[in-house]
Amino acid sequence: MKESVQYWLDIADYDIETAKAMLNTGRYLYVGFMCHQVIEKALKGIIARDCAEDEIPPKIHNLTRLVNKAGLYELMTNEQLLFIDEMNPLNIEARYPEYKNRVAANLSTDICKEMIAKTEDLLCWIKERL
Repeated sequence: MKESVQYWLDIADYDIETAKAMLNTGRYLYVGFMCHQVIEKALKGIIARDCAEDEIPPKIHNLTRLVNKAGLYELMTNEQLLFIDEMNPLNIEARYPEYKNRVAANLSTDICKEMIAKTEDLLCWIKERL
């Protein structure tokens, strides 16, 4: 495996553990943010696999665009694509005060547990594509 691919997968693995730590401390907003990061980095691992050695994945955070760039859109289930759509805003909205409270109000322990489980499933699915 290319070193750049391993980098993205290692950091995705680190980020899923961070999401779990955020759940354990009740920082639900950051559970969503970190789950978004997991998916983003795993997708960038796929993209890095297909890039020239000196090329880096695009510096974008839109999961739908990354799914397309990774060539995975046609392979994903409707459930996976819906999850991508749900996760997409959590990168930006978790950072800005005008969105932060609205997003946080919709998160609970149960929702975050489900989010982590779906993120882990998608991470495994993406890794299988490597």
